[in-house]
Amino acid sequence: MIHIGQLIKDEMVRQERTPTWLARRINCQRPNVYYIFSQAQINTQLLMAISRALNKNFFSYYTDEECGVK
Repeated sequence: MIHIGQLIKDEMVRQERTPTWLARRINCQRPNVYYIFSQAQINTQLLMAISRALNKNFFSYYTDEECGVK
């Protein structure tokens, strides 16, 4: 199962970004970013904003091929 919050956190750390930076980019408070990290599922509009902020297509984790569906 995909834990999107962990994937977002991992990418943010890989890019050497801070939760404060991400919060500013997606227009929310820093504590909300930590809440996002804890979530296994996420709203698609929020995921789009995060994808744009981090310049990474997080939707790709949900494609049929990635999920093992043929």
